[in-house]
Order: sequence, then structure tokens, then C-alpha cells
Amino acid sequence: MHQFLRVSYAELLKATNGFSEANLIGVGSYASVYKGILDKVQMVVAVKVLNLQTTGASKSFMLECKALRAMRHRNLLKILSICSSVDFNGDEFKAFVYEFMANGNLDKWLHQVGVGDHEQPEKHRNLKLIQRLDISIDVASALDYLHCGCESTIIHGDLKPSNVLLDDEMTAHIGDFGLVKIISTVSKYGMGDMASTLGDVYSFGILLLEMFTGKKPTDDMFKDHLNLYIFVKNALPERVMEIVDPYNLLEHKTTRWIKDCMVSILRIGVACSMESPRDRVEMGSVVSELHDIKNTFLNEGLNQDWKVGRDFAT
Repeated sequence: MHQFLRVSYAELLKATNGFSEANLIGVGSYASVYKGILDKVQMVVAVKVLNLQTTGASKSFMLECKALRAMRHRNLLKILSICSSVDFNGDEFKAFVYEFMANGNLDKWLHQVGVGDHEQPEKHRNLKLIQRLDISIDVASALDYLHCGCESTIIHGDLKPSNVLLDDEMTAHIGDFGLVKIISTVSKYGMGDMASTLGDVYSFGILLLEMFTGKKPTDDMFKDHLNLYIFVKNALPERVMEIVDPYNLLEHKTTRWIKDCMVSILRIGVACSMESPRDRVEMGSVVSELHDIKNTFLNEGLNQDWKVGRDFAT
């Protein structure tokens, strides 16, 4: 939390052109996010303004502040400043200032979006397979850090494509820590608390399945007893090419090693999103396995036996 910019309400008001709708880039449960330019440093930033009239917003602000003090990782959204002040009407004002992520959020890359989106249409659903794999590794690495790399265990609690932000090099950063839980390492971890790290693991598993099938977990096809997890599990391994997002395959011929790659990745997603938390895997194992898949992918499977995914066989 060192080397913070000091910013006032007036500076943020000017940076965002009066928090104008034209600068609005996202709306969440407790806050709105605006693109802005800070004059003093000539930097493009994202300003997350809390809607303090919403029940739970103040608690969300405090949780996010507490979490941000405890963590620092290349795949977590970098905080530049926090503003806790009053506006020109004398009302309480609270905002976070983050690095601006030039390529928006993952949801906008995976799915077509409605009117009001400012991304170029040709960018949507145009992620290469290797980019999806890199983003998966980035997100898994950030979760592994939160769960095991901090002084206390940090649970994100709200992992989804819209909370995965992409910079100008398409490196992924997890954002939005308004629902975070911090568990002291000396406490009786997990006793009676369902919001454990395994909840984040489940969310990552569903995220992985969504990234490589192109199907949202809320897709209309999922009803009665069918959901994204069952949809993928039932197709593995033989029918995997029937369920993967065709955009994954545009740059590749459907060879045996591409099929094996898809099977290995989706098996990880299935292993992470098992119904019983105790059956799910830890993020450290996921990071290692995804790196193995990437290495094999980059070698294009040349005369290799596909041995990755060994810990996630169904």
C-alpha cells in the first residue's frame, strides 16, 4: 500500500468528466466504475465509486480496503489510491482508483454484449486458444497466492468473467474484492464456514468450463437436471470436440493433440467444480497442471504422449 497517489474528490470528478455516463465502464452490486485521466500524473485510471445508499456498500468498502493492504501480486488488479471524503453536496464519498485495464473484462471477450459496450465488435469472442490458456494460468496463480501466499488466507468470494480484467498485453488481473473474506491462519479454518477456499476453486472450475466451451452457466440450455458441469463431464473424453467453443479451433486443425489438450483442460474444470467441496483440488495443483498443458501445447504435441491431466482423470 506504499507509494499511493493522493487524490481528492474534486480531482476524481474532473478526471471522469463529472462521473459522466460516457465514461461509465461497469456497474456492480455496490459500485460503478468510470474511466478517467488524472491530470497530475497524466495517467488513465479506473475509478470505482461506491454507492453508499446501497445496503452493504460501506462494509464492502472496508473489506476491500483490508484485503488490499494484505496482498500484492502481478495478477491482482493494482490499487493506486483510495479516496474517502465528501462530495460538493456534503455527502459521504468513497472510491478506489485502480490501474486502467485497456482490454476490459473477460466476459466481454467471451460473449456478445448489448448496447452501451465501448469495445470494438471485432474483438469479441476472438481469443486464441493460447490466450485462453494464459488467462487461465494467470487467474489460477492469483487464487493460489490469495489462498496460500499471504499472511492470512484470503477468499475472493466472487470470481466470474466480469471480475477478470485484461491489460494491454492480455495479462489477466482479478479485481473486485468487495465480498472478500480474510481468515486468520491461527483460527480454526473452515469450521462451519462454507465460504472456504474451495468455494473459489469451484468458481474457477466453472470459469474454466465457460472459457473453453463458450457457454455461460446461465445459458438457456441448462435447465432441469442439466448444468454446465454435467454438460462437460458427460462429453469427456470422446465427445469433447462437440462441446468446445469453435473459436478455440479456428487457428488449428482438429488433430489428436488438440483434442487431448481440450480434454485435459476441461478435466481440470470438472475436478475444480465437483459438487462436494472435499472432492475439489487445490489451486497449487491446478497451476502446475495448466503449465504442463501449456508447455505441451507450445510443443504442438510433436511425437509426445499426452501425459498431462493425470491427476484429473475422470
